[in-house]
Order: sequence, then structure tokens, then C-alpha cells
Amino acid sequence: MIGTRAMLFEAPGDFTLAQQRRIWALMDEAGSRADVAELIPGVTNLMLVFRAPPERPRIVADWLRDAWDRLPERHIAGRLFEIGVRYGGALGEDLARVAAHSGLSPAEVISIHHAGEYTVCALGSAPGFGYLHGLDPRIATPRKAVPSLKMQAGTVTIGGMQAGISALTGPNGWNAIGFADITLFDPQTVPAALFAIGDRIRFHPESIVL
Repeated sequence: MIGTRAMLFEAPGDFTLAQQRRIWALMDEAGSRADVAELIPGVTNLMLVFRAPPERPRIVADWLRDAWDRLPERHIAGRLFEIGVRYGGALGEDLARVAAHSGLSPAEVISIHHAGEYTVCALGSAPGFGYLHGLDPRIATPRKAVPSLKMQAGTVTIGGMQAGISALTGPNGWNAIGFADITLFDPQTVPAALFAIGDRIRFHPESIVL
């Protein structure tokens, strides 16, 4: 439980697309419950916000475990976004760090990064920020011990086994490898977030500064 009206389900296992698809299936199933007011999917987790504090939380928890065991994966046919990236330079200041950690050259890191296709698994952390699955393990790099204090919105990043694009300007511990001229969150539009779960992203280099 989180407080009196919310419950967090944490999926077992690693961060895989198959696991995330099961979270999406659990989200659909939980949405049919009359006692649920809101559902917030995360990376291999799902938070349920109830209309009123559940009288017997253990029964709800058992229901979630049973649903997790029996539900198949849910496949979402999201949209495909082709996003240009200006790799390296001042807005990709951690490219050399990712290369050093990976034992690759910066050019190899860039080539590997834009060769893949990424899936938006969840939105969170900041409005419009999409957690992206699909990063090649060869360039996975731990988050920085000392975060950047003012990373620009649109910065293309790597954080552990996940990829991302900064949605807002501010402190950020992910590794900046480039920049995309894209707006991920605009409160004046409907929906306010550009991405939705299940969307797919392919990056391509607009310029490279090594």
C-alpha cells in the first residue's frame, strides 16, 4: 500500500518488453474494477488508486497476483516517430562517458543508438517523459553520480538499460548523448503529452560532433 488509497504492484523479473506488455494487460484488467479510480503504469509496475481505502487490501493484492499469472501479454499498436538527433557537442556532453564505459568509440555508440527501435513503456518522472525500451546492452551506461543541474528539454539520454528524451529543462542524472528539436509536453494541446504507451521511436542523425 501507498498511503490508504493506493497500491503498487511490482512485477518480478527484469525490464523486458514482454514484462511490460503484461503490465499493460494488468492495467486493462484492473481498469474493469469498480473500486479503482485511476491507474498509473510505470516501468514493470502499476499503481492503483482506489475510490475509497480498501477494507481488505490483502484480497486486492491476491487478485493482482492471480491476474498477473493468468493474463497474456497485451500488444499495443502505437505510432512510429522518426526523430532527428544532433549527436555530441555541448548538448551531448556525456557521449564520451558512454563510449568510455562501453569500450567503444563515440561514433560506434551513435551508430548503435540510432540502429534500434524503441518502445514507450510508460510515461512519468516528468510530464511527457517516456521511458524507452530497446537500448542495445552494449551502450547501457549507469546514471551519473552527480546530475547535470540544467539539462535542456529535448536532450537525448541513456540511463542504465533505458533510453529517453528529456521532456523538461532541469536537473537530470541520465547521460546526454545528443539533442532533438522536439516538444514532448505542451499543456495547451490535447493530449498534452506527445508520446503514449506503445508508441515506437526511431532515431536518425541530423549532425554529429565528436
